[in-house]
Amino acid sequence: MKRMQLAEDLSFSALIHGLWRLDEWELSKEEVLTLIEQCLEIGITTFDHADIYGNYTCEEIFGSGLKLKPSLREKMEIVTKCGIQFQSPNRPDIQSHHYNTSKDHIIHSAERSLKNLQTDYIDVLLIHRPDPFMDPAEVAEAFSRLRSDGKVRYFGVSNFKRQQYDMLQSYLDAPLVTNQIELSAYNLENFEDGTVDLCLEKRISPMAWSPLARGEIFTSQDERAVRLRSTLQKVADETGAAGIDQILFAWLLSHPANIMPIIGSGKIDRITSAVNSLPITLNRDQWFDILQSSMGHDIP
Repeated sequence: MKRMQLAEDLSFSALIHGLWRLDEWELSKEEVLTLIEQCLEIGITTFDHADIYGNYTCEEIFGSGLKLKPSLREKMEIVTKCGIQFQSPNRPDIQSHHYNTSKDHIIHSAERSLKNLQTDYIDVLLIHRPDPFMDPAEVAEAFSRLRSDGKVRYFGVSNFKRQQYDMLQSYLDAPLVTNQIELSAYNLENFEDGTVDLCLEKRISPMAWSPLARGEIFTSQDERAVRLRSTLQKVADETGAAGIDQILFAWLLSHPANIMPIIGSGKIDRITSAVNSLPITLNRDQWFDILQSSMGHDIP
């Protein structure tokens, strides 16, 4: 599988497996291990987590599978996030829904993630959401401590816009390596507001969450979804794709920003279908046909 170079000694698989619904898949630890192995076999080596996923349970579920075969750790890259907090029986000390990017919280969250994931290091730690109460100097101190202690190799952000990204980067002594943002042919916000342009400017490959638009593209009857489905099917027929899901992945993968879509399925057939989108090449006419179909009007 194609690799995306994030740093001199760090690369991700072009497609990433997202574990945000791992708790819903009701897998035994043996089945979790099998899913990890199946992903690795088809070239997906990067796994995306967050401390809050599954009501604070998904990291631990993944770790229970990885613990059965710890030698797999050296064959993968683990990404996780911190900074969002909400009330949960699994975190009885949290009193409200808020963001916390304090130095102490970032370090504590990363250390808990290490324990839950059954690993000695995290490849990339992301700040999950922009925090309007952020002290960037504290974030920088936390990053520096975690890196010097060997607990986190690199850092990035998630859902950051240009001003937020530039502000935080100005305090750091090492470059952020990615920005995880919502990207799909159905949701163009980050294409339209310059966030993808920021990734190109900084030479970072963005991670794309909800590349299939939370499934709305397949089920919604709103005018935009119906129009886009028709165009996607036309392009699928032209390219020989097995379905419009492959065209949605191919549309992102063909972009020069080196976008890395996150696959949020626990079914290996759906994951394999996404991998089979990699050889699909869209020409410029097809790419713009999909864009304009989503926009609902011609480009200027």
